[in-house]
This record gives sequence, C-alpha cells and structure tokens, in this order.
Amino acid sequence: MVKGKNTLAVKMTIALVAGIAAGFLCILLRENVGAQSETWKMINKFLFQDISAKGAEKAVGIFYIIGQLFINSLQLIIIPMVFTSITLAMCHISDSKKLGRISYKTLGFFFVSSVIALILAGIVGMAVKASGAFNIDIQSSVNVVSGKSGSNPLLVLVSVVPNNIFAAFSNNGGVLATVFLAVSTGLCINFLGDKVKYLKPVLQEINDIVITFLTFVINKFGPIAIFVLLTRTFASYGIEHLKPALVYMGVTTVTLLVFLIFGYAFLIVASTRLDPFPFVRKAAKVALFGFSTSSSAATLPLNKKTTVEELGVHDDIASFVLPLGMTTNMNGTAIMQVIASVFVATTAGYDIGLANIFIIGVLALVASVGTPAAPGAGAIVLFTILSGLGYTNDSAILAYSLILAINRPIEMLVTSLNVIGDSAASIYVAKTENMFDHEVYHK
Repeated sequence: MVKGKNTLAVKMTIALVAGIAAGFLCILLRENVGAQSETWKMINKFLFQDISAKGAEKAVGIFYIIGQLFINSLQLIIIPMVFTSITLAMCHISDSKKLGRISYKTLGFFFVSSVIALILAGIVGMAVKASGAFNIDIQSSVNVVSGKSGSNPLLVLVSVVPNNIFAAFSNNGGVLATVFLAVSTGLCINFLGDKVKYLKPVLQEINDIVITFLTFVINKFGPIAIFVLLTRTFASYGIEHLKPALVYMGVTTVTLLVFLIFGYAFLIVASTRLDPFPFVRKAAKVALFGFSTSSSAATLPLNKKTTVEELGVHDDIASFVLPLGMTTNMNGTAIMQVIASVFVATTAGYDIGLANIFIIGVLALVASVGTPAAPGAGAIVLFTILSGLGYTNDSAILAYSLILAINRPIEMLVTSLNVIGDSAASIYVAKTENMFDHEVYHK
C-alpha cells in the first residue's frame, strides 16, 4: 500500500514538472511564431482551444477535452461524497457534547488561520504599496469587463439553508447547502436511534462506491490529467498579458508560498506539538493536485484519502472537517483577494490606509467563505469586494480585468493553500479528540 502511494506521488511530481516545462515551451513557441500566426492558431485549435467557446465549433481541443473529462469525473462525486461522509460522521459521533466540541474546534481553527493569513496579506500589501511597486500603468490591451454587478457577501448565510432539496443536490457550487442537509440528516438519525434501520447501510454503501470510483480515477488518470491541465494553462497566456502584472503575480505568489510552506507548519506545531515535516511531506501531493486542478472540490476526495490513510486522522473527523473546510476555510482565497484589492486600489488612484485594509480583510473573510470551490471563483468573487469598497472607476475595472486575464496561475496556488488548511485543521481536531494515529502520521 505504501509503495503504491509513493508511486502515485512520484508520478504526480513527474507530471507537474513535465506539464510546467511543456507549458513554457508552448509560451516560447507562441512568442516565436506569433499569437496571431496561422501556425499557432492551428496548434491552439487542435490542442488547447475551449471547444465550448463561441466560434470554436470546428476546434478539436484535445487537451481541453481530457482535462474537462477528468475534472467532471471528480465533480461528479462531490455532492454524494459530501452528503454521505458528513451524514455518516454525524451518525458515528452520537455524543452531542463531543460533536459540539468538534464543531467549535474546527471553526475555531479555520478562524484563527484565516486571521493570520489576512494579517500577513495586509502587511505585504501595504508594504508593497508603500514601496511604490504597485504604481504601474495598465494599458488597455486587456479586455475590459463591464456589466458585472456586486452582491452582498452576507447572502452566503441565506444560501446555507436550501428551499429545495433537489436543487441543493444538483448544484456543485452550493456545497454549503449540502453540508447543512448532511448535518441535519445525521443528527435526526442519531435522535431516532433504532427507528432508522436501513438508511445508514445504504449511505455507507454509496460512500464505498464513491471511494472506489475516486481511487480508480485518481490512480489511473491523475498524472495524465495534471500534465494536460498544466500544459494547457501555461500555453493559454502570452507574454503580453504577464508583463503588466508581474509585480502583482510575484508578490501574491511569494506570500502564498510563505503561508503554504511555513504558515501551516507553524500552525501544526503550535496547535498539536507534532513534528510538521511528515505533514509537509505527505500533504505535498494534495497541494500539487489542488494546484493542477485549481478546484478545492475536485481535490476533496484525494485530500480525504491522504488525511485518513497517511496522516492518521480518524475517518469520522476527516469526513466532517474536510467538506466543511472546502466551503468555509479559504485562506488562500482571502490572501489573494486582499493583495488584489490593494493592487487595484493603488493602480486606480484610490488612497487606502489601515482602516481600509481592515475593511478589505473583513470583506475578504466573509466573501471567501462563500466562494464556490471551483476554478476561477476567487477572482470572480473579488468583484464583490471591490464593489463594496467603491473601487469601480474605469482604471479599477481595467486592473480587475487584467487580474481576471492572468489570475489562473495564482488561483492554482490559492487552491493548494485552501486544501492544505483543511487537512491541518483535521489533524488539530483529531489530536485534541484522541482520534489521531501517531504511528500512521510518523510512518
């Protein structure tokens, strides 16, 4: 079993390196022959084109098709996995006091880690602003986004309780509603006790089917999909889009990497007194997988498998904490949104101080909780924050459009932070509840 896990990790690492290398080669080829040349158009149409886009009726888009098939395969099991795993966890934790403790500890860890992430992002954003590095001129070579409207971030609270059970089960973006239904169902089963005889075995069997399907998809197609997704991502952007945003991308990337490598290791040590190196080593493939898919939801199955089988967290804890974290614990998203807001405000000529940074942090915290666990969602929700702060002049919209154009690599790293944070929270909760296997963790 261990050999198989190591083999998968090696294959994913090879796919990561090969995908990035192939992507940069595509960038060089694109710059050499010209993005508007017939040669590149033919290559793009055959390999990378989004065949669902308007005007792509005759495109082949091999890499797009392979990547979407893989992502769709993972998203297919998100709702059944979240519902069955949380419901079964509620059934197994029959002690209401214990369940309350687990909930408080989980949300407490999420809140503390988010506050630390926001403070770090605020300090970095203001330091870069003070240095003048964000005072750059963004030309109108990017497409300006218009016609968008912001929405109140607090609407996420309303969406927690669905008004239609079938609608809740048919929307991958509304996982919070599924979490509510799962918790409610599990608590009701606990309350009814022996009166419920058949539902729990059915839920367990569905969960077993989901895990079997997941294992097959990840083991057989994961490395191939990582290579395809990364190659297509980097090949889709030209140098002309990367140059104006080099400072934003560099600052955000470094901040995210610092929190990913050192922030979670510090939280593990501070909260559990465990050696952080086994966590960093074993969770690396989860971060890599999240990086390549850019979707917390798509990474959830592998994250749960790794957290339980390699990090020693009891299945009941992981089944509760990880799906909840997928929808409420968005440290990477919050960091990106704070730095992006400072970048947009400075570029657009708005004067911001500590009070503005505090408001940005609060809005980022609330908005990140409601961010769907899907690729690109963080940059879309960013518009809600900008609208709430009033950063909506032409220059701000232009800067925001630039972020939308080049934010895919940032979103990939953001996802890595989000999923690793969920795993770290699971270890903390399991350790404090004596539902943690030290031998498996240190193995």
